[in-house]
Amino acid sequence: MSVAPPSERELEAYREQADRFNADLLQEYYLHLSGQKETLELERIYDEYRDLTELDAVKRVGAAAGEERRTRELYRFACEGFLGNLTRRQEQEIAEHEATLVAHVDGDDIPFRMLKPTIANEEDRGRRERLERARNELQEEHLTGTYLDATLIQKAEVRKLDVDTYLELYRDRFRMELESLADQCRELLDSTERLYEESADRFFRARVGAGLGEVQRWDVGRAFRAPQWDTGFPKERMLPALEGTLADLGIDLAKQENVELDVEQRPKKDPRAFCAPIEVPGRVVLVIQPIGGADDWAALFHEAGHTEHFAHTDESLALEEKRFGDNAVTEGWAALFEHLTDDTAWLTRMLSFPKPREFAAEGATRQLYIVRRYCAKLLHELEFHAADDPRPLQPRYVELLSDALKVEPSASDYLSALDSGFYVSSYLRSWALEAQLRDFLRTEFGTDWFTKRDAGSMLRELWSLGQKPTAEELLKDVTGAELHMDAVGDRVRAQIAT
Repeated sequence: MSVAPPSERELEAYREQADRFNADLLQEYYLHLSGQKETLELERIYDEYRDLTELDAVKRVGAAAGEERRTRELYRFACEGFLGNLTRRQEQEIAEHEATLVAHVDGDDIPFRMLKPTIANEEDRGRRERLERARNELQEEHLTGTYLDATLIQKAEVRKLDVDTYLELYRDRFRMELESLADQCRELLDSTERLYEESADRFFRARVGAGLGEVQRWDVGRAFRAPQWDTGFPKERMLPALEGTLADLGIDLAKQENVELDVEQRPKKDPRAFCAPIEVPGRVVLVIQPIGGADDWAALFHEAGHTEHFAHTDESLALEEKRFGDNAVTEGWAALFEHLTDDTAWLTRMLSFPKPREFAAEGATRQLYIVRRYCAKLLHELEFHAADDPRPLQPRYVELLSDALKVEPSASDYLSALDSGFYVSSYLRSWALEAQLRDFLRTEFGTDWFTKRDAGSMLRELWSLGQKPTAEELLKDVTGAELHMDAVGDRVRAQIAT
């Protein structure tokens, strides 16, 4: 039965409520992940804004979507809100478990959220394995069942949106070109197979003393942590380096009134940096708890890229163009800043870094590992979201990721590793966007583009567009080029060869 679309006035009222819902939701996540609240009170927020996520309201917004991308983005928000409302209890339960679970390993009590950084910081390989197994056991016992409950609810209830599967919703209703991206991912996996095997073998031998045929999943975090480079990435220089980089581009971080820095140490604060764009552009919070080391620096600069993008977004843009839109755009800006921390010119200028070429080559290999992992994740998610019952696909997850990485993942992660809304596709396309934008910036402004005020002016102009253009449109407008995943392979090859 068809439903009548809302009037323009009703649609505008829906937008205003959606904006407030997002602000309140992000504020709640910020308080929880920054360690200021132990609980994550999602049910209260969903109850307050229940009119947004009721099925009739969602279908009415869908009836208004038509061919206009802006309204289609509002429809995507409505559908995700409808499904999120149905699984809010499970999401809240998962967050509470993650905040309160404790592993007992070798006489030590380690909070669940600290297990991954603890593994990465552990020198003893045997203890890393015990920590990893403890993490898996906690996940299987306390989290996997809840993830599965949420997944089964989602698979059943998505049919109320007049589609058969979650995949159909995103591919056909929201017009995400997932299959063509998957084809590019298969090509990238094939074209970088030998490069990956050779460079990853060197990478893991250099960082954890085990070749690609010997390395285990509990070694990977340690390899990414790169403790042998710690002296080059001290925690006390993280913020000054970020401030100095922004200053070179003409941005005074201390004078950005709409940017908040949360640097306070709290016991339950998430150890990794994150960005909470609570009001866009009015209040954007960059949360950090500096630890130091290459991985921590990369995380900070990644989130700083998000922060500057949202903080410079034009306030006059519509809600869909500020908060929603193509997330590959904001992830592309985040990646551009993150990869400054393995750029030879930036390392030399900002840190007087020893052996910058060696570190940059290792950074490219790390990036290749991540990109290949996400290629495999997309292939897994396409199969997963097309299946009626996801449980038999656990071995397929292990198979796909093992083939891509030559390192067997934990089977217990096959549900927790899923990115809702096919966000995996945003990451993949963002890396292609970053690689191609970086080449353009280096051509236009030189290899030290990050020191040029003109480059900063250009970035601020592009950031002001918010999420209005897609990644493909942004790249085409700036460079005239088509977005393609093979740009990532080209960038990695060039960096490894330097």
